[in-house]
Amino acid sequence: MTSTSLSSSLSAPTINRPNVVAVGTIVWLGSEVMFFAGLFAIYFTLRSTSPQLWESGTELFNIPFATFNTIVLVLSSVTCQFGVFAAERLQAKRTGWSPVKWGMIEWFFLTYAMGAVFVVGQIYEYSILVSEYVTLNSDAFGSAFYLTTGFHGLHVTAGLIAFLLVIGRAYAVKIFTHRDATSAIVVSYYWHFVDVVWIGLFLVIYVLQ
Repeated sequence: MTSTSLSSSLSAPTINRPNVVAVGTIVWLGSEVMFFAGLFAIYFTLRSTSPQLWESGTELFNIPFATFNTIVLVLSSVTCQFGVFAAERLQAKRTGWSPVKWGMIEWFFLTYAMGAVFVVGQIYEYSILVSEYVTLNSDAFGSAFYLTTGFHGLHVTAGLIAFLLVIGRAYAVKIFTHRDATSAIVVSYYWHFVDVVWIGLFLVIYVLQ
């Protein structure tokens, strides 16, 4: 190989390929979008066929409580993103007590706690509605409400488990690497997705009654 060809090969631009895990997660979330689109379609179909049930059923909603629960979940996306920022600078743990010195673990623990508050709040709301005889098989309103919010609640619970796995992995490794940071970023994609879906559900179910 001549010196000219050698220098040409050394100066060739580096190809930055997208992370396979991140791309796969985005593709999978695309299928989840279609899944929730189907749930929204079911909700609107049942609502259009039984408007009188919605008039009586929505009166049972505690709008201030649902709004508080929504704010908690939306803010958890903010704390999750702060955890991602820490992961991107490869800071797994805090370097001080101030939140500005927190690492990914502390921010993800806070996100987990806020997500757990949301799930508990949703269970509490279910208990109130059940006491008013609104169940999954009571009528079209109950079926539509529990199907849409229930599947979303399962997705939130799955996200909480994912946070625990990422946190546990960060504790287990001796050196926090870009591979570990990628896991945190992928979980954040999922968490932001379930938050956006809930905003849509909240607007459709509680606001546009």
